[in-house]
Amino acid sequence: MRLAILSAIAVPVAVFGVAASYSAASGAPPQNASPIYGVTIPDGYRDWKFVAPAQEAPPLDELRAVLGNDIAIDAYKKGTLPFPDGSILVKLAYKRKQSTEFPPATVPGAPTTVQVMVKDSKKYPDSHGWGFGRFIDGKPVDIAQHETCLACHTERVKDHDYVFTRYAP
Repeated sequence: MRLAILSAIAVPVAVFGVAASYSAASGAPPQNASPIYGVTIPDGYRDWKFVAPAQEAPPLDELRAVLGNDIAIDAYKKGTLPFPDGSILVKLAYKRKQSTEFPPATVPGAPTTVQVMVKDSKKYPDSHGWGFGRFIDGKPVDIAQHETCLACHTERVKDHDYVFTRYAP
């Protein structure tokens, strides 16, 4: 009886720090999950530790900051590859803007995307253990944009467990 009641309601599930609600009856991912991988934006990610900055040249012309959860940060500091399951990286991207206070400086302008990588080798065996999510205004982007994530990481950084960002000193 208790099991039947639980299976009829939405049960919050936290997997490696990524909170998502799944209906136990349908197994459906939340509406804000990325297509293909079902990754969501992790709660509290803005309080995570800084991994490194990045700058994207035109046409994107973006400033980016990568943050990591404690598992990812520990792996970076120890030089652990592959990253352990539970590692999560979040990239915040902003349009570059010239500073009004100090013209030679570039500062973050309008936010463009939040990108998320979640390491779970059992859940994502077909993508080298990584699940990907790309979000604009908190909503996942369409499937065509998600299909490019794995291909780019596989082509360019397979020797670093498919992660571009290195830990900044």
